[in-house]
Amino acid sequence: MAREIVHTDRVPKAIGTYSQAVKVGDTVNLSGQIPLLPESMELVSHAFEAQAHQVFTNLAAVCEAAGGTLAHVVKRNVSMTDLSHFPMVNRGMAEHFSEPYPARAAVGANQLPKGAQLEIDGVLVL
Repeated sequence: MAREIVHTDRVPKAIGTYSQAVKVGDTVNLSGQIPLLPESMELVSHAFEAQAHQVFTNLAAVCEAAGGTLAHVVKRNVSMTDLSHFPMVNRGMAEHFSEPYPARAAVGANQLPKGAQLEIDGVLVL
């Protein structure tokens, strides 16, 4: 089965050797999104809540570029530099996802790219 590289200018360009997403059949693997603004490639803010909002905005844009929405996400992986912010992430997820919720893993990370406090990747099925 052929793979299709998904790209949109609505999210930051890759800052490494990866694609924003890769689609194979009806499955799309989303690369991790951090809270960068696509126009400047800078963090949206140092405030965690603003970073979380930007990450969800970026994820939604990649989903749309792949032909889906956040409702098609079946698995999310969340990395945070401070797990005490997890209640805020849960509130953001409740705003952007509805039941039945996708599967999820969450891990604490010592450091994330560009000084981000949050990174989320995932898998969607169209």
